[in-house]
Amino acid sequence: MSVRLIISNRFLKIITIEFTMPEYKAPIRDIKFVMQELLDCESHYAHLGFEDASLEMIDAILSEASKFTEQVIAPINQSGDQQGCSWSEEQVTTPDGFKEAYKQYIDAGWSTLPQDPTYGGQGLPHSLHASISEMLSAANHSFAMYPGLSHGAIATIEAHGNEIQKNMFLPNLVKGTWTGTMCLTESHSGTDLGLLRTKADVNLDGTYSLNGSKIFISAGEHDLSENIVHIVIARISGSPSGTKGISLFAVPKFNVNSQGEKLEKNGVSCGSIEHKMGINANATCVINFDNAKGYLIGEVNRGLNCMFTFMNSARLGVATEGIAAADASFQGALAYAKDRLQMRSMTGIKNPEQAADPIIVHPDVRRMLLTQKSISEGGRALVASLAQLVDITHANVSQESKVEAEQRLALLTPIAKAFLTETALECTSHGIQVLGGHGFIREWGMEQLMRDTKICCLYEGTTGIQSLDLLGRKVLGSKGKLLNHYTDEISDYIKAHQSSKGVSELCSTLAEYVELWQDMTNNISDRSQHNPDEIGASSVDYLMYSGYVTLGFMWLKMAELAHRNMRENPQEESFYDAKIKTAQFYFDRILPRAHGHAASLGRGARSTMALDSDCFLF
Repeated sequence: MSVRLIISNRFLKIITIEFTMPEYKAPIRDIKFVMQELLDCESHYAHLGFEDASLEMIDAILSEASKFTEQVIAPINQSGDQQGCSWSEEQVTTPDGFKEAYKQYIDAGWSTLPQDPTYGGQGLPHSLHASISEMLSAANHSFAMYPGLSHGAIATIEAHGNEIQKNMFLPNLVKGTWTGTMCLTESHSGTDLGLLRTKADVNLDGTYSLNGSKIFISAGEHDLSENIVHIVIARISGSPSGTKGISLFAVPKFNVNSQGEKLEKNGVSCGSIEHKMGINANATCVINFDNAKGYLIGEVNRGLNCMFTFMNSARLGVATEGIAAADASFQGALAYAKDRLQMRSMTGIKNPEQAADPIIVHPDVRRMLLTQKSISEGGRALVASLAQLVDITHANVSQESKVEAEQRLALLTPIAKAFLTETALECTSHGIQVLGGHGFIREWGMEQLMRDTKICCLYEGTTGIQSLDLLGRKVLGSKGKLLNHYTDEISDYIKAHQSSKGVSELCSTLAEYVELWQDMTNNISDRSQHNPDEIGASSVDYLMYSGYVTLGFMWLKMAELAHRNMRENPQEESFYDAKIKTAQFYFDRILPRAHGHAASLGRGARSTMALDSDCFLF
C-alpha cells in the first residue's frame, strides 16, 4: 500500500512524496537462529522423542507459516481494526475476510500442529507452534486471539477432564471447527476471583446448571466456528466462600452429546461486545449463562488449581504477543527510517544525490530502532527457551526433568509476561515516534500496534499482579530457591565464557547485576518481615529489574554464539555482526535501566504508603 503526501503553500509548488507502507515479513532468519542455533532444537526434539521434527520439516513448516501470515492474515489486519466486530441478538459478526481466513487456517491444519494425535493432532512440539503463534500475532493480533484461546481450553480439558469430556470436546477443538474461551472476570470481580457470583447447581444427570454473567471474554462470540466451548469458573451452591469454593466447568454454546456432536442451543448468550481501545477485530464479550448446561472439570472446589493450566498457557501466549508487537513496530519504523529524508547527518552528508539524508542516520532514531530490535529479538530468545521447557513438561521424560522445567517456568513466566509486554508498549510508542506525525495517523498502521498492545499489560494478570506473583510467591515463597537455581545457571555460564573472545566485558557486567539481584532480594526479604507492604511497594521495580537482567543473559548467550558462528560461517557475517552490535547496545543503553529500578525499590514502602487515602486531593 502506498501513501501519498502532498506538501504545498502559497510560495512553493505542490510536491507529492510517495511512501510504500511496510508489509509484515515473518523474521524467519532470526527465528531459525534462536530455534536451531541458540537452542539446538534438533537435539532437543530428538531427546524428547519428537521423531518427525527434523530440521527439514521445521524449515518447511516455518516457510509455509510465513507465507500464510504474510499473504492471508496480515492483509486483513488494518481493515479488521477499522471495521471491527458487530453485535446482534443472533450472533457476533467478525470483519470482512476473517471467516475466510480462519477456514484457511483450519483447512491447512495449523490448529492441530502441537496437539495430541489421539484427538486428531499432529503431535509436534509446543515450541515449534510458539514460533508460528508469534507470526500470527505480529501479522494480526486480533485474528491470532481466536485460535490462541482454543489452545488454552484444549490444555485445560486434556490435563483435568475425564475421558468422556475429552472425547466430547477435544476432537473438534483440536481440528479448530470449535473454539474455546476463558471465562473468569465478572463486573465486580477482576483479579480477586474469590468474589465471583456465578453459581452452579448439580442436575440429576450429573451435569450442572450455571447462572451468572462474565465480562471481558475475548473471542466469546463470533461467526468463525461451529461451536464455542467456554471454560468457566463458578461456585457450586453450598461451597465455601472465597477462592476455596471455586469449581471449573466446560460450558458449550451448543449442547453436545458424548460423541462430540452438536445439539440444540445451550443457555449461553452474548449480551454485548465492548467498544475498546484496540484489538477491535476480536470480539470482547459479555457472556450470560442462564441455566446453561456445564460439565465439571476436575474436582469440586479445585477449579482455580485447574484454571491455572489455562492461565499459565495464556501468560506465555501474552508474552509472545509482546515480542510480536515489538517486532511488527520495528519493521514498520525501520522501513520508514530508511526512506524518509530529513536533515543532514551531523558527521557529514550521507546521501549527496538527495536534498536530505534518510533519518536512520540520526542517533536518536537509531536509539529507538535499536531499542525495538534488542527487546524483540531478546524477547524472542526468552520465549523460545520457555517454550522448550513446556515441551519437557509434556514429554515422556523423568519426573525430575519435568519438575525442573516446571520450576523454571514458575519463576520466568511472570517475568516474560509482564516485562515483555511493558517493553513492547514502549517499542510501539517508539514506532510512532520514528514516523513522527505520520505515526499518529491511521494510514500507517503504527498507532494501531500501540492500541492493540496495551491490553497485553492488563489481561492474564496485570503487571502488578505478575510482580506480586514473582516476588511474593515464586521468590520469597520458595525462600529464594527458584531464584538461586536460575542465578547459579547465569553465574556458571559467565564463568565458562568470561575469557571468550568478544564477550568478556559483557560477562563481567552481567555478573555485577546478578550479584545485585541477590542482594536486593535479601534486603526486601528482611524488610518485609517488619512491614509486609514492602513486597507490594517493591514488586514492579523488582520484576522490571529481573526482566532486564534476564534479557541480558539472553543477549550474552546470543553474542557469544554469534562470535563463534561468524568465524565458522563468514558468508553470514552481516547477520552475526548485527547480533553482536545489538547485544552491545543492549548492555550499553538498555540494561543500565535496571539500576534505576534497584534504586527505587531500595527506598522501600515509606513514601508510597505515607499519604492517607482521604488525602489524595484533586
